[in-house]
Amino acid sequence: MVHTFSTLLLSVSPDAVGWIVGLGIAVLTLIAGFFIGRYLGIKKGRAVQKKETDERLGNEEQRIAKMQEDAKAAAEATAAALKKEALLEAKEQDLKLRKEFEQESREKKAEIQRMEQRITQKEDALEKKEDSLNRKLEGVEQQKNNLARQEEELHKKEEEVAQQHGMIMQELEKVAQLTKEEAKSILMDNILEEARRDVAVQVRNMEAKVKDEAQMNAKKVISLAIQRCASDHASEITVSSVALPSDDMKARIIGREGRNIRALENATGVELIIDDTPDLVVLSAFDPVRREIARIALEKLIADGGRIQPATIEKTVDKVTQEMDQTIREAGENAMFEVGIFGLHPEIIRLLGRLKYRTSYGQNVYKHSIEVARLAGLMAAELGLDVNLAKRGGLLHDIGKAVDQEQEGTHMQIGADLARKFKENKNVINIIQSHHGDVEPDTIEAILVQAADAISGARPGARRETGSNYVKRLENLEAIASSFNGVTKCYAIQAGREVRVIVDPENVDDEQTRFLARDIAKKIEEELEYPGQIMVNVIRELRVTGTAK
Repeated sequence: MVHTFSTLLLSVSPDAVGWIVGLGIAVLTLIAGFFIGRYLGIKKGRAVQKKETDERLGNEEQRIAKMQEDAKAAAEATAAALKKEALLEAKEQDLKLRKEFEQESREKKAEIQRMEQRITQKEDALEKKEDSLNRKLEGVEQQKNNLARQEEELHKKEEEVAQQHGMIMQELEKVAQLTKEEAKSILMDNILEEARRDVAVQVRNMEAKVKDEAQMNAKKVISLAIQRCASDHASEITVSSVALPSDDMKARIIGREGRNIRALENATGVELIIDDTPDLVVLSAFDPVRREIARIALEKLIADGGRIQPATIEKTVDKVTQEMDQTIREAGENAMFEVGIFGLHPEIIRLLGRLKYRTSYGQNVYKHSIEVARLAGLMAAELGLDVNLAKRGGLLHDIGKAVDQEQEGTHMQIGADLARKFKENKNVINIIQSHHGDVEPDTIEAILVQAADAISGARPGARRETGSNYVKRLENLEAIASSFNGVTKCYAIQAGREVRVIVDPENVDDEQTRFLARDIAKKIEEELEYPGQIMVNVIRELRVTGTAK
């Protein structure tokens, strides 16, 4: 822009430049004068405004001073009025308090007067009571003196009585020719002997009554349990048979040079009996689980169209073995749920399932265990005992029979070891050990399991044995009883569950009969094997005959 202005000036004539410069100076002068005038006007206005402000401030100060004087005067007047009013109120309050004080003083004086009157009355009453007590004390002293005199007289009379008693005792001793101590001893002996006789009679009567009641209650409980737990029984055998569709199948089962039958016997551990019986193969094995596996495997092989060869046999047996494990486990769980017992160890459940294929005297041990658990639980409920303990012990009492073919020892010992291994209750272990009387039962529930075991095994049709074994067992039973001295006759009755022994009364007394019954029972336990229990009854009868001529 400066460059443009300079170019413009150069293009203008000197006269014009002078005129333009003059004009610019005049404009600048006017602008400067305007601002200077405005500044001076503002300064003058400020001076005037300051003067007016000072005047107003002076007026305000005077007005405030006057207001302060007026307020001070009003305050003094108000204070005087308030002071006067306060003095009046104070005088009124003082008068009021004086009146109240005088009123309370009069009331207290009246109350004090009344209290003084009551105290005076009580003092008079106390004086009267004191006089009465003094009179009573005088009477008591007089009675005391009278009692003292009477006591002296009693002492004198007691001494006289003692002297007379001594004289009488001396006379009695002379007459009876016994001292006082000897007479007392004789009297005490007579009293004690009479008391013993009375006690013995009462004890005998109570024992007879308790026995009668116990027998009645036991019969009632057992009959109720049997009625409520009625089960069907079917004796089982230790052999299984498989029906064949035709006699040609026997040749396929035997195979070339007998390799099929050997493979099947080696895989299952079961003996196959193929004889002249048409359309039938007999499987024989002491282990019921292996026998069942062999039966199912053979039936599967036959149903497969008769394609029997060693490889197929092994494959089929392995498959059936796996299925049998599952079946055994399910059977154990069913037994547990059927009885209502829970919390058993899985291995115990599996052993329970194995009992399904175990028999004892032809009775299925699985069904027998369930029945014993039910019977024991019902009897425990009737007697108000631990039902769960009775059921648990009844269900597991024969658990040792699941593996007794594989381990040495009685099934009671094996079962107790298994229960101890799998952390069963000590009372359950005692039930397993004592259910055949080998160990003393620690609980009543153990005795109930013994009774339930005997009931389950003694039912008609529950167990079986051959006629020759039955007769031989009865003969051995009578032979054991007859081997003792003093026995004249003995009879095995009730299918061998009772032995009735008759003794010579001249050689065996009542006490010896007790020992004889125990010794016979002990020898039977040691020498015989039998299901259930055998009762030994020893009879001693003395008959004396007289003839009148």
